[in-house]
Amino acid sequence: MSSATRTLISPATLARPRGKAAYWTVFTGVVVLFALAFLFPVYWMVTGAMKSPDEVAQTPPTIVPKHWHLSGYADAWDLMQLPEHLWNTVVQAAGAWAFQLVFCTAAAYALSKLKPAFGNVVLGGILATLMVPAQALVVPKYLTVADLPFIHTSLLNDPLGIWLPAVANAFNLYLLKRFFDQLPRDVLEAAEIDGAGKLRILWSVVLPMSRPVLGVVSIFALVAVWQDFLWPLMVFSDTDKQPISVALVQLSQNIQLTVLIAAMVIASIPMVALFLVFQRHIIAGISAGSTKG
Repeated sequence: MSSATRTLISPATLARPRGKAAYWTVFTGVVVLFALAFLFPVYWMVTGAMKSPDEVAQTPPTIVPKHWHLSGYADAWDLMQLPEHLWNTVVQAAGAWAFQLVFCTAAAYALSKLKPAFGNVVLGGILATLMVPAQALVVPKYLTVADLPFIHTSLLNDPLGIWLPAVANAFNLYLLKRFFDQLPRDVLEAAEIDGAGKLRILWSVVLPMSRPVLGVVSIFALVAVWQDFLWPLMVFSDTDKQPISVALVQLSQNIQLTVLIAAMVIASIPMVALFLVFQRHIIAGISAGSTKG
């Protein structure tokens, strides 16, 4: 015996013309309000860089610039050395992504499919690090990077100082492990019967089936490095090697507000473009992680 689902508005009411009109009016209003809440700050930032310094600071503010000035973006590109710092950020983010994808995928595969001794204990210890505030780990990480154990070398002002700590990402590792746990066991057993080893199964079977979750982990890894400020500030004392997030603060002392806003817009473009290009893969990865394979 099936029980009827109770909703705020009954199906009979929605079937009437007045009910349909009220429903779609409320629905459209809510969608528009949410869109404005998310998109208006972006519009304000983009147009703020096109205003004059006096207009951007005036009260009450203007919604649309009285005079459109595109020179703020050109000044930001030159005065704040954006090409150099953007390249530094790309190098740091790409290296952290590659290291994290390789090592987190290998660790998640081992914990999920190879079933090592004390694997649950190791996984529990890794997940326990999620309970530790990130700020509490800054000093130990800095001391480790400043004097690497055993080899006693410093990774300060070196991209490895960003890449290696990024590998220890418990959340992405757990996300990969949960996805690997849901892969059909029949497919893996068929590969074993055909004579494929563990590494071959990972490369030829598991990774092709894991493209959605690998896309999600890639986005998380890139965004985490791109928007990080405190750790790159501690690692890179050399201004020429600093990423864009640190350089915007360090070089903003004697820069006009409109130029600084323009630099922020330029710095955010790569991540916005990355999301727009891979949004289908992100949604697919999130939904794939919630279903049984």
